[in-house]
Amino acid sequence: MPAQNPFGRVLTAMVTPMTPDGAIDEAGVRAVARHLVDTGHDGIVVNGTTGESATLTSAESIEAVRLVADEVGDRAAVIAGVGSNNTAHSIAMLQAAADAGATGLLVVSPYYNKPTQPGLIAHCHAIADATELPIMLYDIPGRTATPFATDTLIELAKHPRIRAVKDAKGDLAASVRVMRETDYLWYSGEDALNLPLLALGATGVVSVVGHVCGREHAELVAAVDAGDLARAREIQNRLVPAVDAIMTTSQGAIMAKAAMVELGVIEHPTVRLPLVEGPPEHLEILRRGLAASGLTGGAA
Repeated sequence: MPAQNPFGRVLTAMVTPMTPDGAIDEAGVRAVARHLVDTGHDGIVVNGTTGESATLTSAESIEAVRLVADEVGDRAAVIAGVGSNNTAHSIAMLQAAADAGATGLLVVSPYYNKPTQPGLIAHCHAIADATELPIMLYDIPGRTATPFATDTLIELAKHPRIRAVKDAKGDLAASVRVMRETDYLWYSGEDALNLPLLALGATGVVSVVGHVCGREHAELVAAVDAGDLARAREIQNRLVPAVDAIMTTSQGAIMAKAAMVELGVIEHPTVRLPLVEGPPEHLEILRRGLAASGLTGGAA
């Protein structure tokens, strides 16, 4: 990636394929990584929420990074999710991820222990001071209960290695203010808001639905760059059935894995407890959604 953007513009938080007995499917990890790069991605997030990072061991998380970096690291940025609610653990993970080939890091706000905003700043500074890799913050208070406040994001932008934000907060007014007052690379982390955020100045997307529509997301970004909002709306509207099927039927990781099976990228949709595979009726919703968005029959 160019020095001014070490993350890429079209990214997906990739699933972590597993065998039926719950082990990491190494061939499947490589296959998904190839599929993403072959369908328009210039960056991949490994060990994000969709990668079931909460139920991977530290060793499994680092192995996933190694596999992806080995398979496509010469073709795309490899962003390793290393955020946790334990600052020391995040630092240990980022060092191991860098050794495994990560080119950037994703750091979510600490969950469950609900730090204050000064604590959140100290957490991010400690992580950023422990690495030379560029960092993307991940703001998703619906999962963590700890938002990055607007003033906190503006303060964190002063650190030279805190370069980007994955925005899944859903507060467009706050996003505009931070983009106006910082030089963050800004990414939509909510597929339903990809076009609004791009139109407001976002750099790109970190998607879940991108598992099945990388080319379309690349076209969406290009259309906004060109000022062709009519074309951008056409693309976003066409993807609504797929977004609904993957993101609202049950849970993103479950349905994204099922979609990868439907497209023949991986063999098994296995997820780890407390997640469970979708029932047949959910798979039928998925199939209809993919078809309605024109993503079946090799169009992904």
